[in-house]
Amino acid sequence: MDASKASALNEMPLGIDETTEEEYASQSRLLQEFHSISSIDKAWIKPGSGNGSQATFSFSQPNLLANKMRKFILSSHILKESSNSVNFQWGPFPVEMTGVSVIVPSPSGAKLLVVRNPENDSPCQFEIWGPAQVEKEFHIPQSVHGSVYADGWFQGISWNSDETLIAYVAEEPSPSKPTFTCQGYKKGSSTDKDVGNWKGQGDWMEDWGETYAGKRQPALFVINVNSGETRAVKGIEKRLSVGQVVWAPPISGSHQYLVFVGWSADTRKLGIKYCYNRPCALYAVKAPVHELEADGPEIKDSSTDGCPVVNLTQSISSAFFPRFSPDGKLLLFLSAKSSVDSGAHSATDSLHKIDWPVDGVPCSSAEVVDVIPVVMCADDGCFPGLYCSSFLTNPWLSDGCTMIISSFWGSCQVILSVNVLSGQVSRISPTDSNFSWDVLSLDGDNIVAVSSSPVDVPHIKYGLLDDKESKSTAWNWLDVPSPTNECSEKVKSLLSSLKFSILKIPVRDVSDSLTKGARKPFEATFVSSKTKRSDPLVVVLHGGPHSVYLASFSKSLAFLSSNGFSLLHVNYRGSLGFGEEALQSLPGKVGSQDVNDVLVAIDHVIDLGLASPSKIAVLGGSHGGFLTTHLIGQAPEKFAAACAKNPVCNLALMVGTSDIPDWCYLEAFGSEGKSIYSEAPSAEDLALFHSKSPISHISKVKTPTLFLLGAKDLRVPISTGLQYARALKEKGVAVKVIVFPNDIHPIDRPQSDFESFLNIGVWFKKYLF
Repeated sequence: MDASKASALNEMPLGIDETTEEEYASQSRLLQEFHSISSIDKAWIKPGSGNGSQATFSFSQPNLLANKMRKFILSSHILKESSNSVNFQWGPFPVEMTGVSVIVPSPSGAKLLVVRNPENDSPCQFEIWGPAQVEKEFHIPQSVHGSVYADGWFQGISWNSDETLIAYVAEEPSPSKPTFTCQGYKKGSSTDKDVGNWKGQGDWMEDWGETYAGKRQPALFVINVNSGETRAVKGIEKRLSVGQVVWAPPISGSHQYLVFVGWSADTRKLGIKYCYNRPCALYAVKAPVHELEADGPEIKDSSTDGCPVVNLTQSISSAFFPRFSPDGKLLLFLSAKSSVDSGAHSATDSLHKIDWPVDGVPCSSAEVVDVIPVVMCADDGCFPGLYCSSFLTNPWLSDGCTMIISSFWGSCQVILSVNVLSGQVSRISPTDSNFSWDVLSLDGDNIVAVSSSPVDVPHIKYGLLDDKESKSTAWNWLDVPSPTNECSEKVKSLLSSLKFSILKIPVRDVSDSLTKGARKPFEATFVSSKTKRSDPLVVVLHGGPHSVYLASFSKSLAFLSSNGFSLLHVNYRGSLGFGEEALQSLPGKVGSQDVNDVLVAIDHVIDLGLASPSKIAVLGGSHGGFLTTHLIGQAPEKFAAACAKNPVCNLALMVGTSDIPDWCYLEAFGSEGKSIYSEAPSAEDLALFHSKSPISHISKVKTPTLFLLGAKDLRVPISTGLQYARALKEKGVAVKVIVFPNDIHPIDRPQSDFESFLNIGVWFKKYLF
């Protein structure tokens, strides 16, 4: 052999030949084109004079070399030229927000809070910015609190009305740990870093599982933006983890209150990420007293005043995302009571309100009133229920009673207007569009939103009411040219050659025992070439199972569809966006009803001539991985290739190692699973778990399967995927396993995401072409 060729072969990665390496190189160039597209995350708008306003947009883009998301902001002047015309005048370049954890403008837009969380034991840095410079900078030591929560769930940062105080949620200080010397145990706690001392571990503390490993209890603090004085809010029970804090409306001459969400954990903290079935309530507590001094309010401890924390929502099992109406008379909040009461990790939401006392003093006897109740089963084309993952900080139109929110509606995300007095819900994003829409911010009574589809990159849209004087509910949506709409010419060309449609899939073998909602057709989004009739098909399955694949843009999936594959995203019964009856039909039937729905969807596109029955692959993560490994066992002749990301392969193994063992009980046993859940499963429980698991069908599997596993996954620990992969290897089935040592459940760090989808593309091409 030629010496140079031998040297080249020696340099190839393990298990890759020259042809495969060329395929990796080719596909990685294409993937890079998609991977570099930036995402639109948030927007803030400051009203201006006349017809103008100032907008700031937050974007993110993967930084592969640093293995982090690069965050940057871009400003634009919005000029409303007429009733149906708007002009966005963009700044010349974006500004990268290096080291920034979160930014929060003040209510007037005159100030900006910038928080920089430390990566070690350094202080947490707060910066107060004015129009042209940093006006104040404070360093909060670890002895006061740890990192500020910027996770989108516990996260809560709220300016008070006169913009002198900020309430926020941060990790409580580290507890004292035992100190040891060469002589043994040292009495008394010490912070000394003497070389002759070393710190023990102390008592183990529960955390909230996946995503929150090592995070300390979220606690409530208030900082004076003039002096930097910071105080913990006292009087909150230790059992409560706090989040989502807002200031209650100020009452002249009365003490000011904070309203926050509290999650209680008396025995064990079960995983909370993606799990809305954790009971929570709204609470009110007196803010630390602030008295005017020369340099602004002085914060004083109010914990000795004898005023207890007030539970505002005792009559309902879930309450979060508190928002006060503009006049301060109503407190609105979202509820996942259907999730908490049933045990399903996510379900149909409801919207509620309570009257806020005129004197500003909260009470626990306020009546909780429904604004949008849980929708069990909607008529065709009608509002299917509320499925809302976030609220704007200020979601109100100028009438003071209309909220603008985003919600799932079948396989799309839409924008809704909600009259909180009458409960009227209107879909205001285009009803003739299968695109997904998400509200970013309000510009007075106008809406800044983002719209995308599986074959269209995100575009900014500007919504105006057609005729405000006639109180028309018709909205006019304008396209907003922006630098963020740009992508490479190659990506534009590839996406322009694709099309998508949302298919209605009739339920097969309808029984009399099914509810009306469970008998209705489910949906699947089909993405394909505009010219070719039947490219190899990749069936894409979402996790949850109570989640949804939206008809929106995904860079990674757009890469696959541009790589010669048709995609079928199946929203099997049990998915969000289709009413509570359809959703609740799945618990107790996982591994059968959901598997059958996927097979029916595949047969549907085959019958339409859209796919070849001999060229089908399946891809899914988490519960989607559960379905993937079930499908290759229950229908072993159907799939030419498979990929499972952090898959649930063995419930009997997962139940003892996951941060959500209650999920295993609910999905395997159905509604009774909530009441029989135990940390010590019986032999009978374990037998049922095994029978519901993909591993019970492993003897029939022959599909080549790629496994992508996160070594730090607490939700579906790596052991369940490795066990299944090793069993397939034992049978002689083609298997490839990639373990990402520092990734958790989503496997979404930039380098890991890139390597994952590169391997998916190469794996599927190997077996489908």
